[in-house]
Amino acid sequence: MTEPILFVGIDVAKAKFDAALLTPEGKYRSKAFPNNPAGHRHFFDWLDHHGARGAHLCMEATGAYGRNLARFLAQRQLLVSVVNPAQIHAFGKTELTRAKTDKADARLIARYCRMHRPAAWVPPADEIVALQALVQRLEDLLALQNMESNRLESAEGLARSSVESVLEFITQQIQIVRLQIEVHIDNHPDLKKQQDLLSSIPGIGDDTAATLLAFLSPWDRFHSAKQVVAYAGLNPSIRQSGQWAGKTPIAKAGNALLRKVLFFPAVVAKKHNPLIAAFCNRLLLNGKRPMQVVVAAMRKLLHLAFGVLKSGKPFDPEFTVA
Repeated sequence: MTEPILFVGIDVAKAKFDAALLTPEGKYRSKAFPNNPAGHRHFFDWLDHHGARGAHLCMEATGAYGRNLARFLAQRQLLVSVVNPAQIHAFGKTELTRAKTDKADARLIARYCRMHRPAAWVPPADEIVALQALVQRLEDLLALQNMESNRLESAEGLARSSVESVLEFITQQIQIVRLQIEVHIDNHPDLKKQQDLLSSIPGIGDDTAATLLAFLSPWDRFHSAKQVVAYAGLNPSIRQSGQWAGKTPIAKAGNALLRKVLFFPAVVAKKHNPLIAAFCNRLLLNGKRPMQVVVAAMRKLLHLAFGVLKSGKPFDPEFTVA
């Protein structure tokens, strides 16, 4: 495969996206497009017009705003990378970037792409896209349920009746979406098999298993459990200089939903998963704080999840994980 000599940075927003084509001479061709199907087709024609269909395209991971554009480009066999916004931000700092406009950001992304040549983005399978939408919808409903439950504590009179009615409706919707997730997984044998493997780990229930399948699939793109942990943003962020050693928080540079859904399963696993319980007890004896132990249990759950999926065998409490 010929190395690309043209690089295109794409800065995506809700209503539009800015593209910057970086030529071998260091010149830019910039243009903004509507972020809709017609704009995507117009962008493809623009690339064709400039002989850039063989270019390396790069965009930030912006969730729903950029997902359809990335899928559109990948379906047309274009080389597109989707990178963590924190990487682009850090790269901009190395250049002492001062300008902050959509056009300038697109050019910055193009320069990042030329220097770092990030890996190609592989679009998830259709069943994973559908599962992601259902899992995200369930998360949104659970957040609404929590907000309305908090309002119920101080609501009075007719206002209380209104909150109770909304809560009843939200609860019904949560049950419906959970059933839709269950049916969707049951209808796809590979997903069902993977869910059964994950559910064999004490601490991981159906909701957690569905979220792991939705946002970590395909699992074979990860070569090690450490990569899975880093993707979830649970890897330690070490701060040390000379004789000074600061606290070691987690990086939080990955998927925030994965970290959120692993918290309570880790708390459960501390008590009911024999392997994780022994691991956490050792950490406590070594002087680790309770919250540090919970985070370590979250990481260990991801290690176990990666292990059962990679091996194709259910969790075995007698198996010692290094």
